[in-house]
Amino acid sequence: MKIGIIIGSIRDGRSGAAVGAWVAENAAQRADAEFEVIDLKSFDVPLLTSATVPAAAKKQYESENVQRWSTAIDACDGFVFVTPEYNHGVPGALKNAVDSLGSEWFGKTVGFVSYGADGGVRAVEQWRQIVANFQMLDVRAQVSLSLFAEFGTDGFTPLDRRTGELKTLLDQLVGLTAKVNA
Repeated sequence: MKIGIIIGSIRDGRSGAAVGAWVAENAAQRADAEFEVIDLKSFDVPLLTSATVPAAAKKQYESENVQRWSTAIDACDGFVFVTPEYNHGVPGALKNAVDSLGSEWFGKTVGFVSYGADGGVRAVEQWRQIVANFQMLDVRAQVSLSLFAEFGTDGFTPLDRRTGELKTLLDQLVGLTAKVNA
């Protein structure tokens, strides 16, 4: 089973790369799944302008970048979305990238690691509604990182309890993904 760790911010100076690396480092200690970092910034997904509805595109997209994104997402059985919260909501670039695909998401599993002024919890609540459209199954556990307590001039330093929270999230995600793929 393959779980994609999607870094959902494309901003310069973003915190998501450090968070994604932390998730990947912890996930690498597990033997129950293969984990791969998928950095949205490296795909340069254009704004969704195609007249073809992505769910009807049969995984054939006009843009080479969207096609590469499709291939990366389709290869995974589940995901960890590393998501910032921007203006009390989901980041536009990740929302656009999710919207740019269709069947690649259907029926897969997802867990959320968020960060923001209030831990990114509002973005996660919105993501839960969005992924339901793709019949994705989300796990209850989440990791919500505080920009004020865990990010500073020294970079990203998660609170001690975060490793345990991430373990719980990954346990739930791997378990649910195994059930879905049984």
